[in-house]
Order: sequence, then C-alpha cells, then structure tokens
Amino acid sequence: MRSFTHLFVGIGNAGARIVDRISVDGVVKVTINPAHYILRPRRYTGRIREFFSHLPKDTFLWLVFEDKPVNLELVDLILESSPPDAIRLAYVLTPKRELVHEKPSWADNFETVFYDSLRDFLTEDVPLGIAFERASVSIAELFSRLYYYLENQMLVNIDYADLFNMIRGGNVGIMRLLDRVDFSWHWGIWERGLMGILVGNNFPLRGAHEILSRFQELLAEKDVIWGIITDETVRGVEILALLVKGWDNESGTV
Repeated sequence: MRSFTHLFVGIGNAGARIVDRISVDGVVKVTINPAHYILRPRRYTGRIREFFSHLPKDTFLWLVFEDKPVNLELVDLILESSPPDAIRLAYVLTPKRELVHEKPSWADNFETVFYDSLRDFLTEDVPLGIAFERASVSIAELFSRLYYYLENQMLVNIDYADLFNMIRGGNVGIMRLLDRVDFSWHWGIWERGLMGILVGNNFPLRGAHEILSRFQELLAEKDVIWGIITDETVRGVEILALLVKGWDNESGTV
C-alpha cells in the first residue's frame, strides 16, 4: 500500500495547539500565526505561497483552525497556493455550533470539512479556554492515531483506499477518539465512515462487542467499515470514529 505525505497546518492559537501536540513520527507539522500575516501581509503572503506551492504530489493537506475571519483568509491563501492534486481536508473548531446544520461558503474548497463543536468538553462550569486546551490534547491524539494505523495497516479492514472512498466528493464529517460513548448524540445522521474499536488486553471482549452492536444498530444500513483489534497500548477501550455525509443543501437547512 502506497504511503502519503500528511501535512498538518495549525492556523491561529487553537489550531497551533493541536498541531504542535501531534506526536506520531512521519507527519509534517506547520503552524501559522495570523498576527504575522496582519502585521506584514505582503511578506507573509509570499512565504506562504512559496511553501505551499511546492507540496509533494497527492499530499494530504489538513488545515486545522477555529472559524474566524482572519483564519479563513489564510485558508483561502493556502488553498490558492497549493497544487490542485492536494487532498484538502479541514478540521474546524466551532464552539457550541454544530456545523452539520449549515454549509459555509468556504466549504466548497475541501473534500471533507470535519468540525468540532467542543460538545465533549464544554459544560457550564468549564471556561472556553480550558475546553480548548482539553480538546487540543484529544484531537492531536486522534490525528496521531489515525495516521499511525493508516500507515501501519493495523486496523482490521481499514486502509487508504477506504479513507479515499469516505472523504472524496464534498462532505461534512466528524472525527472522534473516545474512551466512552454518548449514544444519545445524533450518530444516525451520518451516511458512511470508518469505525475502529481498540481494546486493551484487560478489557472484556464482550464489552467491545456490545459497543460495536450498539453502533451497528444506530448506523444500520449505512456504509460503515468496522474493525476491532486488541492493542496493548490502550487502557480499557478506545473508539476511533470517522463519519461523513454529503451537505444537504446550499442554504444550510437540514
């Protein structure tokens, strides 16, 4: 199976925190400070164009950012500068906003826009800054895990061919790395995806199968590729979920 270059670009403080924490070997990590772009736009624009115009063929270009106007300006600049064969993916932070209910105009420029409303980290007694910090740790580990298992072909039935089939074509999606699952969330809206369940040596296999069965019930008749493996590095259970659907329409109504 062919290997691909994965370039993770953290735009702004929130994006940079995530990208800096990606721990797996083999990925390329870049962070972009919007303040430098604002203060020296001509110089910074030139540097961005020079770097991104020379990406290797078929690079996975992951742009990680919070949904803010200056970040979106930089997103446009990066995409304009990148080769047309780059595989363009966004992971956008949208606190308290479920992006599945609307299609931003900039989403047309990506194969799939993954969003994170920070639902798993925001509660009434948690300040937004702490929620961002906790989310950055989890999302960085998610990216590290996804890359590791794709490159090492460790997840049963899941490889690059499956990933391409899921992300191509203009989608909205979620990615989650979970050690517990809130089954009350709207899992059933997704149309296709990859679902890997990793269990530690001490986790009852019966428990893993119960989780799998519940997911299969919620995602019945959907195009989901499943995999369960034992991983000695995992404590308890870990669910790696990548789920997508087409945008419903251009007006933002589901």
